[in-house]
Amino acid sequence: MALERDIRNKLAGKRNPVEEQEAKEWIESILGEKFPTTAVYDDILQDGVVLCKTMNKLKPGSIAKINEAGGQFKMMENINNFQKAIQEYGVPKIDVFQTCDLWEKKDISTVTTCLYALGRTSYKHPEWEGPWLGPRPAEENIREFSDETIQAGKSVIGLQAGQNKGASQAGTNAGAARRIILGK
Repeated sequence: MALERDIRNKLAGKRNPVEEQEAKEWIESILGEKFPTTAVYDDILQDGVVLCKTMNKLKPGSIAKINEAGGQFKMMENINNFQKAIQEYGVPKIDVFQTCDLWEKKDISTVTTCLYALGRTSYKHPEWEGPWLGPRPAEENIREFSDETIQAGKSVIGLQAGQNKGASQAGTNAGAARRIILGK
């Protein structure tokens, strides 16, 4: 029991309430509906219905059937459909959580990380006009230099080469000096 409790505490420590709140607000803004203030983040997402509806807003028709009632296997099917749809949307497989992480509430932080990955991926789809979640991913910025510019750059001595107009690190001291005591 102690090991299980330690593992649960460790996983709970990975959770970031600020990121969870941002993800919840992002979903609310996409769906256009507010969740009750008493609703818990885990419980909102657990059955996969909200996730499927969110994905269908990002890419209409990406999840054909959403099971809103039924047993736990129907709800887990929603989660699996969501996972498949976000991978087709462009979310890397490494960012996708496992079904049991959400359904059994084992590791909710991976679910939040997955939602952030989905938010980043939505930047790459011009048909989606927002809102977005997380920072915009960097785009490739290829630069081409002429041979003349490359040759000119080779003749410049960089500041890391040890020449900076006579400046040196002589006389600098970072903390106490090292003392080695022999014979003790």
